[in-house]
Amino acid sequence: MKCPFCNHARSKVVDSRTSLEGNAIRRRRECLKCGRRYTTYERVEEVSSMVVKKDGRHENYQRWKVKQGIIKAIHKRPISLEQVEALIDDVEKTVFNAGKQEVTSREIGESVIQRLKKLDEVAYVRFASVYRQFRDINEFMDELKGMLTTPGS
Repeated sequence: MKCPFCNHARSKVVDSRTSLEGNAIRRRRECLKCGRRYTTYERVEEVSSMVVKKDGRHENYQRWKVKQGIIKAIHKRPISLEQVEALIDDVEKTVFNAGKQEVTSREIGESVIQRLKKLDEVAYVRFASVYRQFRDINEFMDELKGMLTTPGS
């Protein structure tokens, strides 16, 4: 595991614990060269699932792509990386249920949107604005009005 700060290849584990859902091990590491600390997650590699993109192309599911989109949406919001990991775990359980080998990018995106709406409305709006590719301000305003008039949101 390379240090994300100085790229040194050696580190020591200073803390290790199971994630809240029990499907990953969270390790706190310290670089042996620069001394900075960082967190890694260790999880069982799942059977590769295919994602059908909007244009019909197929590609392997890559968790980091989902995480990258969520990280952009939660920028400067009070959401921890543990909450992001739990959200992604929940999305994966839902969309890849019963060993489903192929899902659409739309299924993944809508599942993320539903969970972000419950977690943080600002992050939800950010993610939805990119994911749903609103054509103009009126579509965006319709989405916001829908949020304001929906009970329980």
